[in-house]
Amino acid sequence: MSKVKTIHATPIAGDASKIVEVVHLGKSFGSNEVLRDIDFDVRTGEVVSIIGSSGSGKSTLLRCINLLETPTTGDILHHGQSILHGAHKVNDYRTHVGMVFQQFNLFNNLNVLQNCVVGQVRVLGRSKEIAEQKAMQYLEKVGMAQFIKAKPRQLSGGQKQRAAIARALAMEPEVLLFDEPTSALDPEMVGEVLKVMRDLASSGLTMLVVTHEMQFAREVSNRVVFMDKGVIVEDDVPEVIFNTPRHERTRSFLDRILDR
Repeated sequence: MSKVKTIHATPIAGDASKIVEVVHLGKSFGSNEVLRDIDFDVRTGEVVSIIGSSGSGKSTLLRCINLLETPTTGDILHHGQSILHGAHKVNDYRTHVGMVFQQFNLFNNLNVLQNCVVGQVRVLGRSKEIAEQKAMQYLEKVGMAQFIKAKPRQLSGGQKQRAAIARALAMEPEVLLFDEPTSALDPEMVGEVLKVMRDLASSGLTMLVVTHEMQFAREVSNRVVFMDKGVIVEDDVPEVIFNTPRHERTRSFLDRILDR
């Protein structure tokens, strides 16, 4: 891979504390180096969008942050403490760093309410009564309260994803990771999921979003990270990334994806 000088956003005075910090992270599958020397962080209240071509390492980075993949090199810090080399327990960490997947990952044998309750009871140790109250709170938030008895097979793609978002929210994580949450949806269903995500961003939820939805990244994000060939090429505010990107690789990607 050619060496790229990563361009980072200038820190803003008074930034909130870092929830997650990625330090010199690398990930290889055999001889295939998918991520190389990744450095960035996510701070309380931020919405960070990660953009780039398919195969650039975006989803692998997200899976490493949630420890669904084990990084080959580097470290991941949660509030300054290593989750790879310290005393952190994976399941405890994941209660703070939730994830919404491309393919929903709902339990097909459980109805919507049960999907949103089971993790709370088994992982957080909440009573079923409290867990159901929390589940209803977040199902109402995403517009799914009327579907609590439905099984996943009875739902549209957009409804499944909104249920999956409610399930993740019910765990009340510090930061929620979204791995291309609209990529498996029919075009007419994309809008309903993006509206939920916009509302969550407006509510102050900390979000890290891998997305091909450039309008969302431009209008909702505090920061946009552009990845290419396993490295972060540019990390800045949306205005800079979309209007005056500093790197030719960023400009080329946006010219192609935005057809300009």
